[in-house]
Amino acid sequence: MKDVKVLVVDDNPMVLELMRKGMDPISDVSVANDGGDALLKVIDSPPDLIICDYKMSGLDGRQLFEKLRSRDQTRHIPFIFVASRGDIEEKLRPLVDGVEDFIYKPFFLKDLVRRAKKVVDRVHLEKLQTRSARPGVIQGRLEEMSIMDLLQSLEMGQKSCKLVVRRKNDACEMYFASGQCKHATFGSTQGEEAVYKIVGWTDGEFEIDFNGGATDSATITRSTTGLLMEALAKLDEANRDLSDAQT
Repeated sequence: MKDVKVLVVDDNPMVLELMRKGMDPISDVSVANDGGDALLKVIDSPPDLIICDYKMSGLDGRQLFEKLRSRDQTRHIPFIFVASRGDIEEKLRPLVDGVEDFIYKPFFLKDLVRRAKKVVDRVHLEKLQTRSARPGVIQGRLEEMSIMDLLQSLEMGQKSCKLVVRRKNDACEMYFASGQCKHATFGSTQGEEAVYKIVGWTDGEFEIDFNGGATDSATITRSTTGLLMEALAKLDEANRDLSDAQT
């Protein structure tokens, strides 16, 4: 998602470079080595997401957050804080508005990137929507954004819409209400099984219609997160069966 700009802020050069390398494959990433440097860079060129350490010399992460929230031009930028568990629970947790996530230190890089990618994917969808030739409709390719990423982004954004995923002559229609997938069809298959049939697709096209999410059918009772967890379990089981058959 190189159209999504991410600013990583940390006064530890080793940690800063680690996070930069982790975010580089999924975003247009830049870095700032302290809060003051970050403030200047954000004012000059606002990013789409800020991943920021809390404890820094000079302007710390919370002070940077509050300064940016006080400006109309930067108050909307989503934040991910990286901090100790104690600092998060005692000093940062009350900052609900605008904070997307809290990452506990010490952290695994893959966990930070996975959680940041959910925000990156959502921002990417929002950018696609603003560039869409048809109002309220987003189109894209699964090679750029997987089905898992799409469903997570719609759930995080609490979107109501119709999602159509196509590959050659096959198509699956999914209907969302406030981020929850309520109904799905794939040929004659309905409900959760329709989603399970296509969740492993790695190529194809998708279309999100924010004007067409209404449906009276309710064939799915799991939450979108629950649906994805069950889908992943089924994929793992299918891969194990395939591996056993080949040995």
